[in-house]
Amino acid sequence: MFQGRSAFNKFFIFMNMNKLNTLDWVALVLVIVGGLNWGLVGALNFNLVGAIFGDMTTLSRIVYVLVGVGAIYLIVTAMKLSKS
Repeated sequence: MFQGRSAFNKFFIFMNMNKLNTLDWVALVLVIVGGLNWGLVGALNFNLVGAIFGDMTTLSRIVYVLVGVGAIYLIVTAMKLSKS
């Protein structure tokens, strides 16, 4: 079923075919929040995470680390799917 498809396509086919577990949802939400934040920084020079939690406070740094961990989790998931 996955033969001849890119890892990106396999990932989204997997997401549509299988129910996402809690960790999948958390990772997706974190990466979406991070992507939207970077989009706001690039387009409007506005850091939403910084505005909510303060510039480089402990809480905002935790959010940034969690976004990075979520991205790594999704990369590993996509790599596993590309091998199937």
